[in-house]
Amino acid sequence: MFYETRKNDHGLAYDPFKSCVVPRPIGWISTISVNGVSNLAPYSQFQNLTYDPPYVMFSANQKTDSTRKDTVNNAEQVGEFVYNMATYELRNAVNISAQQVAADVDEFELAGVTKEPSRLVKPFRVAESPIQFECRYHQTLRLPGKGKMGTVDIIIGEVLGIHIKDAYILPNGKLDIVKIRPLGRLGYYDYTCVDSVFEMTIPGENEEVRIGMEGAADKKGKT
Repeated sequence: MFYETRKNDHGLAYDPFKSCVVPRPIGWISTISVNGVSNLAPYSQFQNLTYDPPYVMFSANQKTDSTRKDTVNNAEQVGEFVYNMATYELRNAVNISAQQVAADVDEFELAGVTKEPSRLVKPFRVAESPIQFECRYHQTLRLPGKGKMGTVDIIIGEVLGIHIKDAYILPNGKLDIVKIRPLGRLGYYDYTCVDSVFEMTIPGENEEVRIGMEGAADKKGKT
């Protein structure tokens, strides 16, 4: 089949777009307002951008009343945010925190997760999450859209510090991704989690290319 996105004439019962780029990692983003209210919300349009230094991004569509998400306002105004890895074990808390609630509602409390102080930034981390990134806000790219929620704010942040629970580090120095079971978004109301891993390396003699795939700035793995 083929359809033009501006016509949206796919003829299917459900719009297929969000299920065509999958699985998408979920950025469970915690922020804090200028008034000190904590916010926690999941964003499935999330990704790392580069590694030397490391940057990440998440994109947030508008609320149903066409206003910007609290996460966006907090990240811009305070200048910091935290990425918490969403896992299968935490799926219910992630889902609860996705609700659209008033700005004075603390989603940590709503979702029943524990606040853990960060070392370099003001927003709290989700203590139950196996991996967290402390991030400094870098910039916003705003893309215009149609309808009440179509416009999107793309937030880019530099990763200043990374927390990894020791229980998820293998003896060979890699992360035990299968044990972590990160959540992935599949579109519609569907999700998945990582429960298997396989390895491939790029053929050829260019070691620098392989180091780049590993995400290391040099052979010693420094970033």
